Amino acid sequence: MKYGILGDIHGNLEALEAVLEEMGKQGVEKYVSVGDLVGYGANPHECIHRVQDLGAIVTAGNHDFAAVDKLNIDFFNTYARESALWTRSMLTEEDKNYIRSLKLVEYCDNFTVVHSTLYSPELFEYIQTSYDAHLSFEQQTTPLSFLGHSHVPVNFFKRRNVSFNMETEVKVDESMKVMINVGAIGQPRDENPDAVCVVYDANDMLVRIARIKYDVEKAAKKIVQAGLPEILAERLKYGR
Repeated sequence: MKYGILGDIHGNLEALEAVLEEMGKQGVEKYVSVGDLVGYGANPHECIHRVQDLGAIVTAGNHDFAAVDKLNIDFFNTYARESALWTRSMLTEEDKNYIRSLKLVEYCDNFTVVHSTLYSPELFEYIQTSYDAHLSFEQQTTPLSFLGHSHVPVNFFKRRNVSFNMETEVKVDESMKVMINVGAIGQPRDENPDAVCVVYDANDMLVRIARIKYDVEKAAKKIVQAGLPEILAERLKYGR
């Protein structure tokens, strides 16, 4: 079974479609999302429906919950807060009910899916250090887990100690635990504007991570035309 692991989409339909096209070429059979379908981008409704049409397993992200008032946005920065309020106004009640139904953690085959951390998924904290990863590994009951949230792709490993790398191929060995941050489809923040495409071959226990070009200018123009903060459009061009 080949799984397409969808990183943070953030309402960026152009990036999502480009990634799905590549996943189709690679023979992906089932789709899984680490959440944040919405927020920042100009097509939240369309991205929700596209993911629903795939029959994807989806976990809730902080921007998803913010869009349905299940998360306090007082601590969001100005641009994120403005985007969350705009997104709320764009979603249908059907969209909102779908988001409200999402779980914080999902299990599939031999892997776990979460947006942020396994030790406190409801707090939407970041895994940025080996110690952060260690805390999640303590709660990880499968050999492999996928997460997003930071928008930066990175791979963590737990043997006796925790290590990490940024390789584009990861072989999962059941003698250790592996945690893969799949970065972002719709708003990368590792100074690479290309969308992140992650495919997991469960038969070979191999994860492949690739970067996919998409029409950034079109996605950025939509953001400006929607009346969202222009910085959200500009950052797409630089992957920041």
